[in-house]
Amino acid sequence: MNRKIIFYENHFIEFYQKLDKKVKGKIQYVFELIKQVDRVPEKFLKHMTGTNGLYEIRVEYQSNIYRIFCCFDQGRLVVLFNGFQKKSQNTPQKEIDKAEQLMKDYFNNKK
Repeated sequence: MNRKIIFYENHFIEFYQKLDKKVKGKIQYVFELIKQVDRVPEKFLKHMTGTNGLYEIRVEYQSNIYRIFCCFDQGRLVVLFNGFQKKSQNTPQKEIDKAEQLMKDYFNNKK
């Protein structure tokens, strides 16, 4: 399985640029896993309950947790939206809302 990862607008890139070099390396590792592995473990990629096709890429480095929202387009294309550092047990609703809006914009602008 070969998936392709693309960025929608600059939300992920702006988040990524602020990260430590080692965190970036861990994110790149998870991206390679998503691109190449047929069944990506839920530890790294999980569907967001209560959403219509929104997923979160899950990255842990030392005691920090990072999340990157994404969706699939045509099965093999992974579209990245926003990312953030998780500081509490629950994913902030504003981050989920932002990702859902970006996903909606992506599919509306694709036509």
